[in-house]
Amino acid sequence: MELYLYIALFAPLVGSLYASLFSRSPKSQHVGIVASGLLFTSFVSSAILLSYVMGGHTVHTEMMTWIAAGDLYIPFGFVVDQVSVVMMMVVTIVSTVVHVYSIGYMDHDKGFNRFFAWLSAFVFSMMVLVMSDNFAGLFIGWEGVGLCSWGLIGFWYHKESATWAANEAFIMNRIADLGMLIGIFLIYWNTGSLQYDVVFAEVGNLQIVVVTWIGIFLFIGAMGKSAQFPLHTWLADAMEGPTPVSALIHAATMVTAGVYLVVRANPIYDLIPNVGIFIASLGAFVALFAASMALVNRDMKRIIAYSTLSQLGYMFVAAGLGAYWVALFHLMAHAFFKALLFLGAGNVMHAMHDELDPFKMGGLRKVMKGTFIMMTLASVALAGIYPFAGFFSKDLILEVGFVEHHYVIYTVLLVTAGLTAFYSFRLVALIFHGEERYKLFGIHPHEAYKFMLVAMSPLLVLAMIAGAFKMTYFQLVMNLLPATQYHIHSQTTFWIMTIGTQLFVIAAILFAYKKYANSGVSVPDGTSKMENSFVYKLLWNQYYIPKIYDEVFSKPYAELSRIAWKQIDLKIVDATVDAIANGIYKTGENTRHIQNGNLSSMLRWMVVGLVVLMTLAVAFSVGYNVVGA
Repeated sequence: MELYLYIALFAPLVGSLYASLFSRSPKSQHVGIVASGLLFTSFVSSAILLSYVMGGHTVHTEMMTWIAAGDLYIPFGFVVDQVSVVMMMVVTIVSTVVHVYSIGYMDHDKGFNRFFAWLSAFVFSMMVLVMSDNFAGLFIGWEGVGLCSWGLIGFWYHKESATWAANEAFIMNRIADLGMLIGIFLIYWNTGSLQYDVVFAEVGNLQIVVVTWIGIFLFIGAMGKSAQFPLHTWLADAMEGPTPVSALIHAATMVTAGVYLVVRANPIYDLIPNVGIFIASLGAFVALFAASMALVNRDMKRIIAYSTLSQLGYMFVAAGLGAYWVALFHLMAHAFFKALLFLGAGNVMHAMHDELDPFKMGGLRKVMKGTFIMMTLASVALAGIYPFAGFFSKDLILEVGFVEHHYVIYTVLLVTAGLTAFYSFRLVALIFHGEERYKLFGIHPHEAYKFMLVAMSPLLVLAMIAGAFKMTYFQLVMNLLPATQYHIHSQTTFWIMTIGTQLFVIAAILFAYKKYANSGVSVPDGTSKMENSFVYKLLWNQYYIPKIYDEVFSKPYAELSRIAWKQIDLKIVDATVDAIANGIYKTGENTRHIQNGNLSSMLRWMVVGLVVLMTLAVAFSVGYNVVGA
């Protein structure tokens, strides 16, 4: 089985290296085909490993020694167990679909080959992250996805907005990663190892205050990767990258890494329930916070991005309350319908000549039937309608909140579920229903390539049926994660809650359709009463948090940098270097006549030099005798 482990891990790297060979060449269709084929190979290997792990086995291999210094020993070690294999399947399924889809999406882009080099490297970094058997390997993959996200978000580097968004994501994640690095240092300092099995065996012997600080610092890293408040602003801005990148970041890589870290480190967080409560509370806040901003946004991709942020909040609620398997289950289900939504949005963008405002669309179901069906069903799954995947995973999280008596968290998540249904179908209604407003802007939409729709179809199937595998999944992960089942003891209460939630969500969907699917919708111009209300402006401006960050951090930092440049760099550092250079130059200019080629003049200077040397020799001799005396 080790062979399959290495194939699953390194096939994306081979695809990236192959694409890199042609990165400076004109578009080569074979680059996308080879990269996609290698991702499919990784998926097949992961599926074989899944079958093996379901038999109660694990695969643990040490490829070579990485660091051996004193007592520190870190190998290139990888493990395929019940948790990592689930992540491997999610990553490879979504990535394979995204790669095949990208062949059509990036068809006319001159950076086609370079795109696949970055995209496959992104997947490889995520595989390193989830398959490593130690925190150091996880951190290498962690930084790898950060680097690749920078390259992919800023892929169209000729756009200033894209480079700015890439730098924002990179810098904000580096801030959070410092916290994670401190947590890893604390782990090694107190356990003498970074191997998962050793650390989790020893962590119970540590003082609770030490474990608390380890959990806090690790979660700071997770906050950055999974864009939790207050390190959330980069996620919506990351929509500047190509849409397949958005699908990959939001569904299978990058933002899911933070949830995976908390799930993987569950023996640590089991010992510090107070930190878990904080994680759950923050997750509930972020779920509602992000959903509220999606209510008024007019950028199709940003609306879906806020949806991801909100669903990440759900996952952290489950993880914070100790329901790690539930968090991982929602991560898996969410990956399928969220990738499908983003890829559908990519189809709409191509059809609308990169237009992102849904108010400038309308009636697209007539010319984009395939995309319409897929995005509608993906939105049904996101809203949590039975029997789609989102129902099973989100309903479980609500049950966890209720069973654990965290009724405030439960209420917040319930309200968020209604908001999610509303903004999801607001988007569907504006894009696919009502008048064909795009005609006002001279746009002639068209459906995507058929093979792109075919590539998306596995995600559609999984978004519809993944929930049916809940018990199979539970039996798989219960060997590694706490196997707590969350059931509301009163069947009456359970059915009232479940049916009530479904009716609430359906009512939100119907309200969205009634408001936005009719023919009276027009393009907002900023003059309506609602658009000028305080609440609308607050949500439209993202609670003014980006502006606050700009005023409190960015502008003072820029001003400090300007002062340091003008007052320190130019007037002190540069002036000192220039003074030394000028002094040496002038000394050379003043003494160059010594070597003027005139014999008598050169002899005189030789005599002067001899006198100076003799004088110095006498002075040193006298000084030495005086000291000796």
